[in-house]
Parts: sequence; structure tokens; C-alpha cells
Amino acid sequence: MGIPFWLTKLLVRTRLARFTTRARRLTDGGTKFLRYYSDRVLSAPVEELLDPAFVPDPAGPDIIDLNQPAIRVESGLSIGRFTSDCRGASSPRGLPELRRAIAARYLRVDGRTVSPETDILVTHGATGAYTAAMETLINPGDRVVLFDPCSPLFSLGAKSRRAKLRWLTTWTEDGRCRFMNAAFEKAMRGAKLLVISHPGNPSGGCFTDEDLDYIAWIAAAYDVLIYADESFGRFHYTDRGKSFGMLAGADRRIITAGSMTQEFGLGSLRVGWLAGPRHLIRACGMMANLNAPFVPAVCQQAAARVLSEPDNAFTTMLDRIRGKRDYAIDRLKSIGLEPDRPRGGFFVWVPVAGLGLDGRTLAARLFREQQVQVGPGCAFGPGGEGHIRISFAADDGRLREGLARMATFIVKLKHPDPGASFETESVVEEVVEPNVENVNRPKPSFSRV
Repeated sequence: MGIPFWLTKLLVRTRLARFTTRARRLTDGGTKFLRYYSDRVLSAPVEELLDPAFVPDPAGPDIIDLNQPAIRVESGLSIGRFTSDCRGASSPRGLPELRRAIAARYLRVDGRTVSPETDILVTHGATGAYTAAMETLINPGDRVVLFDPCSPLFSLGAKSRRAKLRWLTTWTEDGRCRFMNAAFEKAMRGAKLLVISHPGNPSGGCFTDEDLDYIAWIAAAYDVLIYADESFGRFHYTDRGKSFGMLAGADRRIITAGSMTQEFGLGSLRVGWLAGPRHLIRACGMMANLNAPFVPAVCQQAAARVLSEPDNAFTTMLDRIRGKRDYAIDRLKSIGLEPDRPRGGFFVWVPVAGLGLDGRTLAARLFREQQVQVGPGCAFGPGGEGHIRISFAADDGRLREGLARMATFIVKLKHPDPGASFETESVVEEVVEPNVENVNRPKPSFSRV
């Protein structure tokens, strides 16, 4: 369990912090520099930020990476000559042509009308979008609701601002993300922000339109803002359904985020965006200008061209990725694992507790013995310790080879060799446990809270 921040400050002032393991890790042994660190650095989630489960190193050429966060696309994009406004620093809010392309895409895909002048902010990827929102909205002590499991970025960003996390237990059934109504309402009482992704990462679970309406209704009832990451929004394998930006009250309390990395496989551009009420986006823009302004103009121009292109070939791509998903699910089931079939995204959330290992230990042994990298479930929330995340975004050949090596590893588990164990450090946080009497199916009456 982490120590209170006031105690951290006291230890630093009295120079006793130099005797703690956390201080030595934070400073890489240079504890005499602690007195120069800001409160943001001292309160950072050091253990997680230095843990490869949360922030993995890039996989080398000899490693089969089944933890790949996005597809890779050979776009063949030609940017051409720069216009005069693209040769220097761009507008702090983003190039007008990119903001117009984002607005046009929202209208074309979701039927959502946003103003490119006031309702959109271009950021340094989805991470920059989330950072700007957290800087704008969250103070120390504010309560942030997270679905368990969720992207490590969500919890790390909230912890770095000393927010109080409220975890809501979720699971998937036939690709639908489910949760208990009563537990959700309990978590939302007194909260300031709900952070959510659709489709979910790492589960690939999706919400029905009924679920989205219910979430928006409860958020309005308890005056909670919603940050909705739609970076995987293109990759729904059933009906796309509603966008968060089309829900009731979206013009007052919902900010959506998008990314060129997850949606278009163009991670090298590092372009993301926020869209939402202009009064919130304006403030997010000011915080982004202080921390990470001016996304490179060449990257924005490339993103604008990609967003403006027709999606004629995307159906073929989606069918191919759906086939890779089905292959991964069938292969995993053939070796005795029981993952749920995701409705969206690029990931399979695989329970492994039945193998007698937690997710971290299995991932470490799989990497060491078979040179296959997967995501340890502990990085995705308190309920993830008995899981691993497998990405089917890898190239076809590497996906097949990685799953074949994993099958070999599972067979060898029947005759385990004694070896070093990898212990998992647990973080004690508030977890809202489900109440089996009130599941988010069917939709309740909206007569009262």
C-alpha cells in the first residue's frame, strides 16, 4: 500500500526518505536530489511506471510480440508539398484542415455535429489527449471511476494527480461488457470523472445502446463528467451502435478522444484529439499549451489526408481482422483456455488462473522460455491478476507462430520444472464489488436514481 503524500513530504524534508526503497528507485540511487523534485514527481506511481508490465519495452526482432497495441498499416501516403501555414509551428489547437477533417468524419460516421473551431483539440496522440483532460479536470483527492479491467494509462494518469480511484468490476458475455447497476451507482456517487473506453481495452467488450444510455443517465444524475476513449471505435465486429458523443447530455459533460494510432495504424504520426463541449475543450487546450503544445504540422497534414479519404477498403480490412480474431480464439480454446470472444478492438482477455499461475508469472515464463511477449493482466486493474492480454494485431505469420509457441508452453506446464518465481506486488485501492441482485441487463426504469 502506498504511503500518504503528506508522509512522503515529511520524509523528504527530514531526509529520511533516502532510506526507503521507493526513493532509491525514483532517483536511481541519487536520493540527495529528492529535495529538488516537484510534488508531481514525488506523488507519481513509481512502482508502476518502472514496471515493464505497465510500460513494456519494445519487443526485439527475435521476440514474437502478442502484446502489440495496434495494427500496422502500409498506407503509401504521399503528403506532397507543404502549404505556407505548415512550414512552421502550427496553431496550438491544431491545423484548421485537420480539425475540419475530424469534424467531417464525426458527421459521416456517427451523425455527430461538432464545431472544428471550438469543439476539437489536436493532441500528441491519445496519451496527450488524456493528459490534457486530467490536467484540466482532476485535483488531488477527486474521485475517478474506472472500469476493471481498463487501459493502464487510465489508472496511471489518475494516480499521478493523486486522485482516488474507484474500480468497478466488469466482465464480458458474448463480447458485451457487463457490470452491476447497484455497484455502478455506488461508484458514481461523489465522483468527478468516469473514464471509459468503447470497445474496451483489454477485454474487447462493447456496450449496447441501452448500456450507453444508462451510463449517461447515471452520470447526469450524479453530475459526473465522462471521458470516453473511442480510439478503437472503427473496430466493432458487430453493429457499431451509438457513439458517446451522441448520448443525451453529451454537449454538457462528455469528452471523447480519438487516435491515429489505434484507428488507422499510424502510430508514427503521434496525432490524437479531443472533442466535446467548447467550454471544456478550451480549458483542455490551455493545459495542453502549457505541457505539450504544437503537434508537428507535417504529422497533422498527413492525418488530415488519411481522415479525408473514403473508407471503401476498410470493410475488407475489418473482415480480415475479424478472421484473425476468430483464429486466435479457436487456437486458444484448442489448448484448453476459455477466453470470451471480443466484439471490438484487437485484444483477447484470457483467464489463466486455471493453469496454476497468475498472469505476471505466466507472461514472464512465456517470454523467457518461448520468446513470446503478452500483457500481464495485473497492469489492467485489480481483477486482472489471473489474466493475460493477447493481441491479434500482429502479422498473420507471427500470430500463428506466437500461438504455436504458447501451445507448446501450455503443454510443458503439465510437467513444470522448478524455477524462479515472480511475485506480484498488489496495490490496495477501492474496488466496488458487484451486487448480484442488480445487473446491467435489462435496462432499469429511469423514473428515479
